[in-house]
Amino acid sequence: MTTEGTTDTAQASTTGATTAAQWWDRFFRYGPYGLLGLGSVVSVVTAHLIMSRSDVYVTAVLVPVVLVLQLWWGWVEPGVPPKSRAAQFYFVARTLLAAVLTSCNPFFSMFAVLGYFDAGRLLPQRAMRAGLLVTAVVMAGSQSGSGLPPADLMNWVAFGVLFALHATLTMVFAQIGVREADHARTQVDTIAELESANARLEQALAENAGLHAQLLVQAREAGVADERRRLAAEIHDTLAQGLTGIIAQLQVVTSVAGTDPALARQHLDRAAALARHSLGEARRSVHDLVPIALEHDDLPGALKKTVAGWAERHEVRAEFTVTGTVEPVHDEIAATLLRIAEEALANVGRHAGASRVGVTLSFMGDELALDVRDDGCGFDPVALPPRSRAGGFGLGGMRARAERIAGTVEVEAEPGGGTAVGARVPLVRNSG
Repeated sequence: MTTEGTTDTAQASTTGATTAAQWWDRFFRYGPYGLLGLGSVVSVVTAHLIMSRSDVYVTAVLVPVVLVLQLWWGWVEPGVPPKSRAAQFYFVARTLLAAVLTSCNPFFSMFAVLGYFDAGRLLPQRAMRAGLLVTAVVMAGSQSGSGLPPADLMNWVAFGVLFALHATLTMVFAQIGVREADHARTQVDTIAELESANARLEQALAENAGLHAQLLVQAREAGVADERRRLAAEIHDTLAQGLTGIIAQLQVVTSVAGTDPALARQHLDRAAALARHSLGEARRSVHDLVPIALEHDDLPGALKKTVAGWAERHEVRAEFTVTGTVEPVHDEIAATLLRIAEEALANVGRHAGASRVGVTLSFMGDELALDVRDDGCGFDPVALPPRSRAGGFGLGGMRARAERIAGTVEVEAEPGGGTAVGARVPLVRNSG
């Protein structure tokens, strides 16, 4: 019985790892073609807006070259060892071609982003970080407004800020990847040790083997899955939103640099402040995932600053109100509500086109309520794609956060009638 339970655990772990490996193999096999095709289509559509005649000719020559390179790699990859000279040649050649294509049309950066995903599997350890940094240069150039090399001083400044951000993110993600790999190896070693102990004590522990195996599987799967979900949501809520805000500010800088230097400097300062904030969140996410805003403020104070900062960045009137008797809130509850508020405000900034936003935190006995309302364009919740309703890091992500602490999130919206997001969670008081 013990042997069977342990075998089931090992098979479950192996099946999960195999499935993930299969998905990644499919991505590396077919993803480059899809991203190259998508970049080519978007470049054709935007060619008359941002491409010169020479850029069009260069692109027409290089896209078939990249396609031939990709076909060659798909043919030779099964027969070459990982991180071989052939693999390094493929990575370097693809990255250089992607860089040239991106300089012709920034939308080819969606093909160049492959470097972030497969630098670790194609390059030796000593060259992996260099490959990630080169990819960061290409991505920063595509987002700085004028491609590579930057056209003027303001574009150089934007490129420098974006490159610093990309480089920081790549190093953080690389460190996270190393830690996850170490954690996975520790889990494999632990399971191997448990299997060996089970084999030696099979007769004595036969009665308890089924329960032991079941608890081991559930604890491992629940812990790994929950930690990954938390980490993914934390990165989205901090780094991705910070990057989006920086790009928006720098786009304004690019558009007004020649006509209003003072306004350009103001938006550039905001981009730098966002970059510093995102860097702080990135460093903190490697150690613990508590929002940095809660280090020095309680929940009402952190929400007030968050709303004020959002209003300043988006130039939208936003008001924050607290009702009821304020009480100390447990860190997990406070972090969850703060992240829900940040995500709701981010959605307003991206989609609503609102002129007024109201955020209310209500202390209601044993319950906390957070409401975010706007007078924007609204939407039809029924018409949302299934992933937007149930998954992802938008509405689905907010619901998942609330459900993790036995709470709920409700959305009321209609086209042209604004949107209201309401979160209800139990009030767990901070005993410290």
